[in-house]
Amino acid sequence: MHEHAYGPSETGTVVLDLGGDTGALIVYTGRDLHGREIEISRDDERRVHSAVRERRVRDGSFHSAVYPDLPSGIYTVWWDDRTPAGTISVHGGEIAEFAWPSSGFGATD
Repeated sequence: MHEHAYGPSETGTVVLDLGGDTGALIVYTGRDLHGREIEISRDDERRVHSAVRERRVRDGSFHSAVYPDLPSGIYTVWWDDRTPAGTISVHGGEIAEFAWPSSGFGATD
């Protein structure tokens, strides 16, 4: 896993193109994962990653990784190179949401 020092994103800075067979995924995490890249994959396809960033909204802020433009399917969210954190179903025209586990997988790198 890689880490980056991204600043917060403000309301309206993430645009998702949903429809047909295209959906999106949001992985919600705690602030302790800020900057960490979380990988996902569908079936045996190549993994893609997104960095956890602070997302500022009208009522406060939260931390998440956003995966736009995903083909429908079952995705594995990866804890590390070998360990899945869980799976999530992405449907066309919808935003799937996954809560990052807070414990049970060991230390993060």
